[in-house]
Amino acid sequence: MRRDRWKLVIGILLFTGAISGGAAVAYSHEQEQTPEPLPGSGRVFLYTAKKLGVPILKASINIENGSSEQGKPLYEIRASVDSLQLGFLFRMNNRFFSTVQAETWAPVRYVKEIDQEGLLVGKKNYFQTFTFDFPNKKVVAERGEKKERQEIPLLSETHDPLSMFARCYLKEDIYPGQSIPMSIFDGVKLRQMVFYSKKEKVKSAMYGEVEAVCLESSTSFATFGDKEGKIRIWYTADGKKVPIVIELELPIGHIKFELESMEKS
Repeated sequence: MRRDRWKLVIGILLFTGAISGGAAVAYSHEQEQTPEPLPGSGRVFLYTAKKLGVPILKASINIENGSSEQGKPLYEIRASVDSLQLGFLFRMNNRFFSTVQAETWAPVRYVKEIDQEGLLVGKKNYFQTFTFDFPNKKVVAERGEKKERQEIPLLSETHDPLSMFARCYLKEDIYPGQSIPMSIFDGVKLRQMVFYSKKEKVKSAMYGEVEAVCLESSTSFATFGDKEGKIRIWYTADGKKVPIVIELELPIGHIKFELESMEKS
């Protein structure tokens, strides 16, 4: 039972939102707003996930501006997920990178580098790039040194997980009572999701107990045989929208990432 629990937890970490790989998210046009520049030089969010009170994973998300491509300003979002104190049970050193057009929030490329193995997980070591081709409504996936190609039909206004995280933090107005429809492609099928928002108090490692707005959505996960689970993200309700807690409610339990620090990069 313990072996299955950890295997499923690790599998879902490769799927979801701010720290996952392979998924793409489509916003409805109702959420379109004028993009705001990133304050300062950038932001780095550092998270720790615990299971039964023991730190098992650390994650970082780094949002940068200032780069450009073909004369268009870009945001670059980098993320990492690393295992802690688990030795031979499992080792994870996964990296993700997203390039996003600053004016339209359309993703340009999404890259994931997966490096993990251990007693509780199968060995995975691969490099994969997703190139977004919105004019032709497709994303081109290339994997490995041979760059094996696969073309996947793409909805308009689609985002990868990291560009979604940056967009919610920098652009979207988040307040109680919202319903935000999204379409998520996880590499297997297109999943329709709706995130609902509510205001509540939440405890965090960095701020203690604070007022926050929670975005929550139910979804099915291929890792769990399409069983239902939930994703929750809490943002501070002080106007700064700091993403202080990310929680995954799984069919076999839940795991919570708490913000430990936020720095300028």
